[in-house]
Amino acid sequence: MNEASPSKSWREKLFTVIFESDTRAGRQFDLALLLLITLSVVLVMAQSIPSVHEQYGDLLYDLEWILTIIFTVEYILRILSVKQPIHYITSFYGWIDLLSILPTYLSLFLPGTHFLMAIRALRLMRIFRILKLSQFVREGTTIILALKASAQRIFIFLSFVLLLSIILGAIIYVVESGQNEKFTSIPQSIYWAIVTITTVGYGDISPITPMGKVVASLIMLLGYAILAVPTGIVTVELSKAARHQEPKAQACPNCSREGHDPDASFCKYCGHAL
Repeated sequence: MNEASPSKSWREKLFTVIFESDTRAGRQFDLALLLLITLSVVLVMAQSIPSVHEQYGDLLYDLEWILTIIFTVEYILRILSVKQPIHYITSFYGWIDLLSILPTYLSLFLPGTHFLMAIRALRLMRIFRILKLSQFVREGTTIILALKASAQRIFIFLSFVLLLSIILGAIIYVVESGQNEKFTSIPQSIYWAIVTITTVGYGDISPITPMGKVVASLIMLLGYAILAVPTGIVTVELSKAARHQEPKAQACPNCSREGHDPDASFCKYCGHAL
């Protein structure tokens, strides 16, 4: 028992610094991390500029690896500080933290993939929690809750739209093929149907026959109605989620997840004491 206590104390202290911003050390760690993330994103953008890359390419490459190593160490420390690492690894921020370091290592085998490091910009979302911008945290939580609640209905709706696009693509192919060289196949026609039904309208493919124009007009009108459906679904769930109380900002020391009820004493995801 006595031998386990120092290890437990070390893990708790590490967790407090890395996952909590209430303490001075934790706040300084998070702010330093945000600065490094910002610097990393700026370096990625700078490398994409030919003149800058030609003159400072080697320096930028070295800095990129230094930052990647720092982020790799940070990712490992996050895993070590959580009692159940799998919960952190499979969480939203866990995936973002992992994806932010993989491109640099992948660039050793696939040149050019290091530019995907721009995904590190997503890690800047931590600033809302770090700077105690509770309003933004609350609004972000509301949107996430609404999207989760409406995910199944939106998936069913998108599946219907996909099937409808296949049918409409086949119809326009039958109408236009032989008279319009742009509709060369059903997949090409399905692409046109998706572009039209979503009201994007690139204009790279368009019908020329009278019947084709009639079908296109009907699809365009249908597109406006279709766009209103997912908006209504999410809006209803947003109104429901907005009634929820502001979540507690404290992270669970066992699984690192946040978003607990204000009066919660235990984690609602793993049951560990907060």
